[in-house]
Amino acid sequence: MARILIVDDSPAQVYSIKKIIEPEGHEVITAESGKSGIETAKNTRPDVILMDIVMPDMNGYTVTRKLRRDSATKAIPVIFVSTKDNDFDRAWGMRQGAVAYVTKPVDSQELLDAVQTALAG
Repeated sequence: MARILIVDDSPAQVYSIKKIIEPEGHEVITAESGKSGIETAKNTRPDVILMDIVMPDMNGYTVTRKLRRDSATKAIPVIFVSTKDNDFDRAWGMRQGAVAYVTKPVDSQELLDAVQTALAG
């Protein structure tokens, strides 16, 4: 199916998201920080990126802006997956170039629907 990059500094969150994504046949790649997320995206060219917002080195908004400005990664759809659950965060996330915004704790079907929509282009 698709190669999906999860960028999240929480091993527990990565594990829970992988449990949703992998049974659907997707290959999962992970990065534990914003900086490593950018490098991993450039090196592996995933089909979709699932991006946390609150990370210690660089927040997901900044990472997404950097990915959008790079010709090698600008076409990769980004879905924010975050605990930040207010209208401002959602709107700001979409302005940074995300194609969807899913809140934690993650609803499995909502995440899978967002991934399918992103893959459909």
